[in-house]
Amino acid sequence: MASNDELPDSHRKEVAEARGDRARKAAEAREAERKAKAAAKLRENLMRRKTQARARRAGSADETQGLPAAKTDESS
Repeated sequence: MASNDELPDSHRKEVAEARGDRARKAAEAREAERKAKAAAKLRENLMRRKTQARARRAGSADETQGLPAAKTDESS
């Protein structure tokens, strides 16, 4: 393939536009993926908060995930 210096001006412009299109499409794809992940995280958080609210109304303990807020054992 010829280098950019060997291409006519009109073709150089087309090559640059094609590269710009690819970069723009890649950026749009990354943005769409980021938004999809954020939406999934928000849905997960909302479901967890609804479950906690239902548990409080029912009078049962929350089903927490992760580390507990306080130690249950004083020996450690």
